[in-house]
Amino acid sequence: MIAFERELLANPSDLVIVVGDVTSTMSCSIVAKKLNTKVAHIEAGIRSFDLTMPEEINRMVTDCLADYFFVTTPLAKNNLLKSGIEKERIFLVGNVMIDTLLANMNRFRKPSFLDTDGLDKGNYFVLTLHRPANVDEAGKLKALMHEIIEGARHLPVFFPIHPRTAVIFTELGIQATNLKIVDPLGYLEFNYLVKHAKAVITDSGGITEETTVMGIPCLTLRDNTERPETIDIGTNELIGTNPANIARQ
Repeated sequence: MIAFERELLANPSDLVIVVGDVTSTMSCSIVAKKLNTKVAHIEAGIRSFDLTMPEEINRMVTDCLADYFFVTTPLAKNNLLKSGIEKERIFLVGNVMIDTLLANMNRFRKPSFLDTDGLDKGNYFVLTLHRPANVDEAGKLKALMHEIIEGARHLPVFFPIHPRTAVIFTELGIQATNLKIVDPLGYLEFNYLVKHAKAVITDSGGITEETTVMGIPCLTLRDNTERPETIDIGTNELIGTNPANIARQ
């Protein structure tokens, strides 16, 4: 916040544009409003209504401060209208993340480890985990991994491991012949991996949108989602954070 304040004081602006729901989105919005600068929020109005999620706090604070709201779906627009935002300040513009996905789909790159493992398309799973409810408690993470490994029925499970997950995961010493731990991947390689997977298991919100567009089945290890449209379409299933739920899929 201090660095952005210096930047804005050195380069006064008419408008600050913030994107998404990360902490810097909220922080830059606060700084801008304190300096009497208007704020436009891209991906405004998205809600999980779960205040245990840091991202939800970021969304709510940003939308309380913003002057203009660029929303991805009619549902996001309705969330803002219900909170008292005037419709004249809300603009339904679509999803820039999906625009980026579609624009780069022909540039996806095959990760080298797929060649090494000699896998056919649609013959493996992709796993991502990073939310505190799933990875901060060692026993919970171990139980999740056991169910995922067993549920894959010997098909490979590629797990590009998030740094916050790796800290606890390494201590657990989990190993299985079909569990393939890989380093975090770049955008083009990761989405190649997803596009050719049998299915994705994740606790990420953004990935559920990308799998929906690419037509890849997705299981979401969360009790709620800020992207309920993916559930309505039917490509994403919200199965909660209970490890036992995985075996039922």
